[in-house]
Amino acid sequence: MSLLPHQLELLSPARDAAIGIEAVNHGADAVYIGGPAFGARATAGNDTRELERLIRHAHRFGSRIFITLNTILRDDELDDARRMAWQVYEAGADALIIQDMGLLELDLPPIQLHASTQTDIRTPEKARFLQDAGLSQIVLARELDLQQIAAIRAATDPARTTIEFFVHGALCVAYSGQCFISHAHTGRSANRGDCNQACRLPYEVLDGQGRILAHEKHVLSMKDNNQSGNLRALIDAGVRSFKIEGRYKDMGYVKNITAHYRRLLDEIIEEREFSEAPLARSSSGRTTFTFTPDPDQNFNREFTDYFVNGRKDDIGAFDTPKTPGRAIGWITRIGTGQVGDNWFELETSDHATVLHNGDGLCYWDLQKELVGVHINRAEAVNEKKGLWRVFPKDPIAGFKNLRKGLEINRNRDMDWVRTLDRESSVRRIGLWAEFAETTDGFALTLTDEDGFAGTARIAQPHEPASDAQRATATLREQLGRFGTTIFAVHDIALHLSQPWFVPASALNQLRRDAVAALEAARAAGFVRLPRAAAVEPPTPFPEDTLTYLANVFNHKAHDFYVRHGVQVIDAAYESKEEEGEVSLMITKHCVRFSMSLCPKQAKGVIGVKGTIKAEPLQLINGKERLTLRFDCKPCEMHVVGRMKKSVLNQHARQMAEQPMQFYRTRPAAA
Repeated sequence: MSLLPHQLELLSPARDAAIGIEAVNHGADAVYIGGPAFGARATAGNDTRELERLIRHAHRFGSRIFITLNTILRDDELDDARRMAWQVYEAGADALIIQDMGLLELDLPPIQLHASTQTDIRTPEKARFLQDAGLSQIVLARELDLQQIAAIRAATDPARTTIEFFVHGALCVAYSGQCFISHAHTGRSANRGDCNQACRLPYEVLDGQGRILAHEKHVLSMKDNNQSGNLRALIDAGVRSFKIEGRYKDMGYVKNITAHYRRLLDEIIEEREFSEAPLARSSSGRTTFTFTPDPDQNFNREFTDYFVNGRKDDIGAFDTPKTPGRAIGWITRIGTGQVGDNWFELETSDHATVLHNGDGLCYWDLQKELVGVHINRAEAVNEKKGLWRVFPKDPIAGFKNLRKGLEINRNRDMDWVRTLDRESSVRRIGLWAEFAETTDGFALTLTDEDGFAGTARIAQPHEPASDAQRATATLREQLGRFGTTIFAVHDIALHLSQPWFVPASALNQLRRDAVAALEAARAAGFVRLPRAAAVEPPTPFPEDTLTYLANVFNHKAHDFYVRHGVQVIDAAYESKEEEGEVSLMITKHCVRFSMSLCPKQAKGVIGVKGTIKAEPLQLINGKERLTLRFDCKPCEMHVVGRMKKSVLNQHARQMAEQPMQFYRTRPAAA
């Protein structure tokens, strides 16, 4: 069973339990986090005790915790992965996010399974197959457009599988699971959680004649994903889980971006309340924030909505992989050069802008490179005119091309950072209270927005109140004090034959006991997500032949695909069988298109038609050389290269010293 068709899930990342707790507090319906091992972020693991702490907190609100077990596994790792799956299940986790189909052949606990982004879901056929294999939630490739998403939703069953989609964060330029550059060049595998991010490096781009088309440009580096303006369209296309990227990100990022999408989704839920297909949150409670969420305040490479509304020419962050921030003003004056004159003056475009000690500024130099300026001290010269004197941490003489009239950006606002360092959100579950007299005292019943109820009773003499109006007001005031709990009262109903005097101490104890009873009822009523049964007999895989691109790295994954009708199965790239030139990355991003050299762009243009062909290009970074080949029919680019000898030699030494088991043999066709 997946989410109910009308429920929306905001799915936030967490590097650790503390960040996960704040994600829940800021409105996350679910949080995904690494377990003790085998997550696709090698340095973002968490032990089970910390996971238990997060799970207990999340479940109080009906929020779910998903554990990433999404690397490809060697044969000798399968049993450890199985044990970890049982550990996190016993800790209370709600789902496992997986890439390796070999896990489906193991004795896993009855925990729900979700398809990782590394499973590379781009077609209705692949999506339907994973649904039939027993995966209850599938995250689609970030490269899909609205029509492709809708086609996948039409081909699958909303009652069996939830469609998940990334709505924010860093973008891998490759189709997820289809990038092997890191492993080819360093031996570090992205599919095993250890990518070296070759896509963020600067490259020279050469054509077939050796001419330089671009110099030191980050042509494989994408802007950051931001689907804030497309949420309604994504809902209409069938998306129900909205995923924020960022298991390496800090607390401030998770707080801010979770709050941002919580507000946007709540607005949509509210505006469709009386529609034919009303929507609902998939967890309980409402959130209030001490700040106004703003995605621009966090590290970002500027934003793109990528391919959701079709191919665009502004998806790349080609000048820098750093965060440029937002423009705040211009330099009006620079220190005279005398000893101690290590300052410049800045006029802000918005005179309400305030600079702070510790802020980060930056600017583009004449070579279009981003230069950072850390403020050691900021002094207001004339706040009404927006004039500030900035004393940088480093000497003025070292700042390249710093000059009068230069536009300055701010990419770190210390006031914002300090705001998010403090408590910045409160999440409360609404309830209704009923206070009634009993034969020997009083009872308080609390019923929350989910229908759970808790009742407490206290023996107390019925003593008439001397001041009826004051007694009633005191009752409501004392019973309504839920500030330190996870609850907020909507209404208090009094069922009394006459106003009674009840000591404040008795009312406080009654309220505490009723809250404890309500929390116990909520915990007892929490239902774990069910594990979906795979279709029997097994549904055939859409293809009968798999190359290294299928990432089959162990014999259990091999058995899985054989059971589903695949006849030829090559081993994963990490097994070191592909020693020649192969596609090390497959991507929807096209360097030719971004440089206005696409034959489709030129088609029909007089004087240009027929002169531009999709010939290969070369990427060069130091001693590394990669070839770009273009498959124009599906509009895809392949980054082609070979595994370095040093990686092969290192692997040979490791095998000699400590042999490891993993699937290698290529079985013959049946």
